[in-house]
Amino acid sequence: MVTKANVIHQPGPATSFSYEDILVGEPGPGQILIKHLAIGVNFIDTYFRSGLNPWTGDMPIIVGAEACGEVITLGTDVQELVAGDRIAYTFPNGAYCEHRIIDADRVVKLPEDVDSEVAAAVMLKGLTAHYLLHGTFPVQPGQTILFHAAAGGVGLLAGQWANYLGAKVIGTAGSEEKVQLALQNGYHHVINYQQDDFVAQVEEITDGQGVDVVYDSVGKDTYPQSLKCLKRCGMWVCFGQSSGVIDNFNLKDLAQHGSLFTTRPTLFDYIPTKETLTKASKALFDMLSNGHLRVSVNQKFQLAEASKVHQMLENRQTKGSTILIP
Repeated sequence: MVTKANVIHQPGPATSFSYEDILVGEPGPGQILIKHLAIGVNFIDTYFRSGLNPWTGDMPIIVGAEACGEVITLGTDVQELVAGDRIAYTFPNGAYCEHRIIDADRVVKLPEDVDSEVAAAVMLKGLTAHYLLHGTFPVQPGQTILFHAAAGGVGLLAGQWANYLGAKVIGTAGSEEKVQLALQNGYHHVINYQQDDFVAQVEEITDGQGVDVVYDSVGKDTYPQSLKCLKRCGMWVCFGQSSGVIDNFNLKDLAQHGSLFTTRPTLFDYIPTKETLTKASKALFDMLSNGHLRVSVNQKFQLAEASKVHQMLENRQTKGSTILIP
């Protein structure tokens, strides 16, 4: 069948997308053909588009790491799904299209009470919040955390989830509008880093004690200042680099700031199997169903508008979640 997709023939800027027809074949053993209902947009998409994250397959490529869809056709050996089921997934890449084939063991069936657009906006970001707060540094009641980019898609979910876990939640954001948004989503304190020194503000908020963990997806602009916010033996979790690659990291900095720990985690290492994916997704869906997590789709665009969306992402003109509609 012929379907529409945003194709990249060579890595480059946001204008590298070409909206064109592609051919989609029939699903093989263990695979399904899906029709996308909504597609999530994430900053990591810009890494693959630009070449910052190398693409291991052949060109051209299709980026996009999360979506919700409807099962159209099943290959052999698919037992738990039927045509018409709504599913959601995060990774592998390839979501910026109307239809695609994907391995059935990389998708999860959606509960009836989870909206399709919410599902598309929450799989990558929600499962990221889950592994950060439950896996990388399991947050305990009474601990204090600092989360950079608090008004971003992951940040808004992490603020609510960490608050639910009983933590004192501090965030940073780049405008007063984003500060107010984060405060409405679980954060107890939000620092406008454009106006204030977040290191000094964290010291004041914590009475000089520092935080137990810093979750940092910003990278270059927040390093090494993030280390100065931590308690002795605290953990710096660097899970992204929206402002650029950190090129001056030195192990001695961890000793200098109090025998700190650091890690550079990625989502896939926490959901490598069908079982781990299903377990994490259930925890996410339960949080949504119980009303402990609210997901706001703040920007919605047509699939053909991927170039515009990526320009907005890189200029930090989005807040919360963004989706594409095929």
